[in-house]
Amino acid sequence: MQFKDYYDVLGVAPEASEAELKTAYRKLARKYHPDVSKEAGAEDKFKAVNEAWEALKDPQRRRAYDQLRARGYRPGEEFQPPPNFGEGFDFHFNGDEGPGGFSDFFESLFARQGGRGGRAGPRRGQDLQATVEIDLETAYAGGKQRLNLGERVLEVKIPAGILPGQTIRLAGQGRSGSQGGPAGDLLLEIALRPHAHFSLDGRDVHSVLPIAPWEAALGATVAVPTLAGAVELRIPAGSDSGRRLRLKGRGMPGKSAGDQYVELQVRVPPATTDAQRELYRRMAEAFNFDPRH
Repeated sequence: MQFKDYYDVLGVAPEASEAELKTAYRKLARKYHPDVSKEAGAEDKFKAVNEAWEALKDPQRRRAYDQLRARGYRPGEEFQPPPNFGEGFDFHFNGDEGPGGFSDFFESLFARQGGRGGRAGPRRGQDLQATVEIDLETAYAGGKQRLNLGERVLEVKIPAGILPGQTIRLAGQGRSGSQGGPAGDLLLEIALRPHAHFSLDGRDVHSVLPIAPWEAALGATVAVPTLAGAVELRIPAGSDSGRRLRLKGRGMPGKSAGDQYVELQVRVPPATTDAQRELYRRMAEAFNFDPRH
């Protein structure tokens, strides 16, 4: 279990007033609300902001936390609550509002004192996080991925069009709850294996297409690989290396599908025979061309 700096989470100074705490909380809660934010990891940030606010909004909890923080704990440092932590404080939760659903750190500090009659009721288990690495084709088309968690193996359904950094939530696959509470969830962050031919920029796919000098000079129609299979692409006459052509809608699927950008790369064939070298000499004479000017 790691120590959490709730002031850092809310982006306020430890001496912030109650009004400043509330303003920071409301701003961040709006920013990371799952119904509003499309940012990767927004749901986890939203939970962290709620937990920080729950810890600091109550004067008793805040004073106890401040005393603990003053001992020099740093964010991410391994932590166990002192044996007598909380003595002399009443960590009260209103009505059915309990500490369940928060992190082990929060519950280790406040749950033992909270709830009705000083006894903690059913508490939801902690969410777990893991990273699953998939290939780009699976991210594009969707599919199933086996995930080995050591003591168990899960088969995860990958939705089509998922992007790196996005999260899949597996309900009930986190840590077990206590006092009859439900298990937490497992949050899987998507990572992509490097691809030999394609790269991603948001939902856009990028690739490089080698072409011959005569295709670049005269124009041509060639087959181009995409994540959905090969398609024909018209190369305009007079194209040069570095020119980018767009295949609309051939990127990652989604509400607004991405495009595929194809960068042309002119490849010069080697002259290995006398006849081929003679052709290059004739070209040099026919074209008054200096690529350096």
